[in-house]
Formats: sequence, C-alpha cells, structure tokens
Amino acid sequence: MFGYAGKILRVDLSSGNTTELSTAEYAERFLGGRGMAARLYWEEVPPQAGALDAENALAFATGPLAGVPTFGGSRWVVCAKSPATTPPRFSCCNLGGRWGIDLRSIGYDALLVRGQSDRPVYLLLGEDVAELRDASGLWSRGALQTREALKDDLGSSVSVVAIGPAGENMATMASLVAEDDAAGAGGLGAVMGSKNLKAVVIVRGRQKTSVAQPDRVKELARYFRSLGREPIARAGSLAFRITGPGTKKAPCHGCVGTCNRRTYQDSDGQSGKFMCQAATFYQALAEMQYGPGHEVPFRATKLCDDYGLDTMAMSMIIMWLMRCGSAGILSDDSTGIPISRAGSLDFIETLVRRISFREGFGNILAQGLPEAADQVGPAAREKIIKYLSKAGQPNANDPRLYIHTALLYAMAHRPPMPELQEVSRIVLKWIGWVKGSPGAYVSSDVLRGVAERFWGSQAAADFSTHEGKALAARMIQDREAVKESLVLCSFLWPILELEHTQDHLGDPDLESRVLSAVLGKEVTTEELYRAGERIFNLERAIGVREGHRGREDDMLPESWHTVPLRGDLANPECLVPGKDGQPTSRIGAVIDRAAFERSKDKYYALRSWDVSTGLQSGRGLEALDLGDVAHDLAQRALLRDQG
Repeated sequence: MFGYAGKILRVDLSSGNTTELSTAEYAERFLGGRGMAARLYWEEVPPQAGALDAENALAFATGPLAGVPTFGGSRWVVCAKSPATTPPRFSCCNLGGRWGIDLRSIGYDALLVRGQSDRPVYLLLGEDVAELRDASGLWSRGALQTREALKDDLGSSVSVVAIGPAGENMATMASLVAEDDAAGAGGLGAVMGSKNLKAVVIVRGRQKTSVAQPDRVKELARYFRSLGREPIARAGSLAFRITGPGTKKAPCHGCVGTCNRRTYQDSDGQSGKFMCQAATFYQALAEMQYGPGHEVPFRATKLCDDYGLDTMAMSMIIMWLMRCGSAGILSDDSTGIPISRAGSLDFIETLVRRISFREGFGNILAQGLPEAADQVGPAAREKIIKYLSKAGQPNANDPRLYIHTALLYAMAHRPPMPELQEVSRIVLKWIGWVKGSPGAYVSSDVLRGVAERFWGSQAAADFSTHEGKALAARMIQDREAVKESLVLCSFLWPILELEHTQDHLGDPDLESRVLSAVLGKEVTTEELYRAGERIFNLERAIGVREGHRGREDDMLPESWHTVPLRGDLANPECLVPGKDGQPTSRIGAVIDRAAFERSKDKYYALRSWDVSTGLQSGRGLEALDLGDVAHDLAQRALLRDQG
C-alpha cells in the first residue's frame, strides 16, 4: 500500500496475545491517525467501559504522510477514553518527534493496546518481535528516567514512549512522553497506568514509506519549501518560540524545520524540548521569585515531563491554589504544599510529587480540578469554574473574544486546540498589521479573503456577529479532522495565508495534491473534506453512544454567557476585526445566548442533523458510508430517523 505499512498490531495485555489487522480495512474511509484510531475505538471499546477499565483501548496511530519528508506529516496520535474530561470521553493527543516514524519502520500503521496486565510491563516491538517484558524495576521511575534506562539496556537507537508516576497512579492529568520529549496530554498517561503498561519500546526497523509518484512528491516538496511557512513566534506576553543561549532547533523527523520546536540545555547539562505553553507556564511566577533569565522555568517543565504531568493542567492547578491561598480557603499548612512560595523550585517540586504519588492533598488534586474544587467547597469552586470549558479544561481562545470558537467548544469531544488555533492565529497576525508591525501582511482584506476561502463566507471575517460562524465551524472541524488523520503539523497547516504572494491567500488544495501523489490516485479537496466529515461524524456517534445527549449537551459554560470578558494573555486588548474589517475590542463581551442557539440551529442543519435534538440521522450517516454506525445507533434509539 502506497503511504501505508499495511498492518495494525493489536495487543491484549490481559492474555498477552497479539494479532494483526489489515490497514486496508480502515485507510480508505478514515485515512489514518485520528480517523483510524476513532474507528478502532468504535469497534473495540464498549460504550459502558470506564476510562480506567481494562475494556478501554489505547490506539497509537500514524498517517499516510508519515515518513514523507518536508511536509510535517510525521506526527502521530494516541486515542482512548480519557479520565481528564467530565464525564470521561473519547479523546486524542497529538505528538511529534520520531516515535511514530519508528512504528512505521517496523511495518505498522497503528498499535492497539487493550486489556490489563497483572503486573508492570513494557511492550517491546521490532520487525520480528512483539513481546511483553517485566517493568517492575522501572515502576515509580520518571518517564524521562525510564526512557534512558531502557536505552541503556536495549541500545540508544530504540524509541520509547513512557509514563511517569502520575500515570502509574492514574492522576487524571497524566501525560505520556516519547522520543525528543514529545508529550501527549489529555489524561492518556493515566490510561496507560491503569493497564500497568509502563512503556512501549520500538527497535527501529528498515521499512520506509513508499510513495506512488516520487517525482511529483519531490516537486510538491519544493513548492512547499518555497512558501516559507513561518509560525507566529510571540503574541502578547506569550512566547511560542524560546530563543537565546542554550537553545537550538529541534524539528520532528523529516520536517522542513521552520516551526517553533526547540530544545534548551541548562547549566547542569540537562537538555530537552522547551517551547510554547510548556516552556512558559511557570515563567512569570519564577521571575517573581528569581528574576528574569533563571533556569527554573525549564526545570519546572522537565519535572512535569518526568513525573508525567500535563503542563496546561498544572498551570490551572497552580492558578487555583494561588487564588484559594489569597482568599484564605487553602494554606501551606492545610495542603502540605508551599502555596505562599509559588514560583519557587521547592513549590513546583512539592506539587508535582504530591500529585503524582497521590500524597495528602495531592490525592485530591490528582482527581482533576473540577473534582478537587468540589471537594474543597463552593468558595473554592468559584475561584476556578469561570476559567474552565465544559470539559473541565482551560478556556484558551475564549469565544467571548473569538466568537467562532463558541460552536467549536460546544461540539467538541475534547479540548479542540487545533480548531481554536486556526481562528486565533490568523487574528494575531492581523493584529500585527493593525499595529503597523514591520512585515505584517494579513490586512482586513486578506482576512476576508481567507474567511471566504477557508471558512465559507466573508461574513465569517466579522468577529462581532454570529453570522457565517456555523459554516465556518463545520469547515474548520472537517479540515482539522483530516489534518490529524494525515497526520500534519498544526504549526504549518492549514495554509490559510502566505507572505510571499500578491494576494497573500493560502492554498486549500495542497493537502489533497500531496496525498494524491503519495497514494497514486487522485483525491480532490472535496473528497478530503468528505473524509473529514465522516471522521467527525464517527466521533460524534461515539459520544452519543456513550451518553452525549446532543443539543442538551452542546452547550457552553454559563459564565461565558454572563461574565464579561476582561482580557487575554495573547491578545491583551482583545482586538478582532469587526464590520468591514474595522478593529474592535471585545473587552466586556459575553456570548449572546439567543444568537448562539440560532447559530446552533444553522450548524445542525448544515450537518444534516436533527435541529431540535442535535442527533444524527440514519440517512446522513448512510451518505457518509457509515451505515454500520447508523445501524448501531438505531438499535439504541439514538437517531432522529431509521435511515
């Protein structure tokens, strides 16, 4: 199969048995990555299974562009039911580095792990081996320590994805860490821990991705390089790219290398990935303790990586602890955590250890912030609830600021970061133009052109109204589903705008042209979007089968309708393009409830879902070649019609 290895490995930890599935059964309809993982999950995980039950399954999946140089397609996903959402839902994390390429090198497009071992194990994979080995000696070690120990034992060239103590003890915000410090959030480290699976180790193989039209692929790669894609490096007080002494580029395998991914080496010789939110989550607090230029932020990031904790979740926990401390609700003595010294190395070391090993108050925090706040009391909940989305996650790219994201949040089965950033990043570039920044080129006219080409209408470029936002949401969701199935990097894709062209408008067809050259058959942009629609509808069906009630649950936190917007770290003035592209501030804005409900009506109609209930129709699913999904939902009385 061009673009694929052709096989999926299925491992049952309960029995120790392994079987192989054919990729061909999944690739044509679901592409790879997120789509393939969602289909495997649909087939393997019963709807009543809990996130930490043996019946839950972890799917590690690459896409058809894995191993194809230049395009940034060497990312990979891990999907499962997650304990991090409220209630637990199907979720995915997206990782870089080279682990996914090494999975492909031994002949697999995906790895499915289900069941539960009766003792700590790691899974060793190679071209001729799939073996469970004892991991008792690795238990309680950090994820980074585990990786190094396995490399010392098996050779430096092996690829490792591992969990730390947070995953072993099933903290809801536990992450997994792979080669090149690629980190996967969403609580899936806890799922690995529930299975007593400490790590998956790959002995690198010799197989490479075959492409059907290599000359055409090379031509498209030259074109892609000529576009000069350069992700935004800073917005407001947020630095997405860390520069300076001790830092260097660290692109994922085979990437063109123009992204924000960088590493840092501290004065003690420790080095690792240091970029974006993970690099800055502790920076402001540390500077209050030590001043600028100190290495504590880097060490805080590496502590979270080693213990296996999501830095986004940790940033929210720290904010909540500080707010509760200031209000006298919590204290150093009552928690055993030096809240009064937040920003110090002692504070972050104590916090991550207590959460990871569920020591004292750390046991409460390990259950997740909404649950922890509920246990402390109503006053503590008030200190955090307005900062969380309905999934109990941080409300980055707030819809009171970026009105497009209201529907993206409401319909999401997980925190929809790539979808949200498709909206916010183009606005941040527009703000540079508004302020007259040198080289800024995303004018209001360019943004209207982007909106028409990628969001369905020029009306979608007006951030002061809900007009056009339903179609924009559908197009963004379908496009992002495809992107995470190919799997393409969010730093470089989609190509909404271009610096070095006359009209500065991006190329919506490049993904389909690249995929066509790899597969050796023409795939139109419309067909690619149709695949995204199929994947998105499958994920919706998963949610409905597991208890999502459609329109009743497609809602926003109450605070977004009632509490005025005060500011934003990346966009402090809360500037967005309004009518005719005029800059307008959204400070003081809320989401108008009636307008939002009307926007939902339009969205459901565009999806061919029932407007009154938000449930899918049998006919709609049949049209997407999801007849078996329609039949399953019909048997459970979860469709609008019976197709």
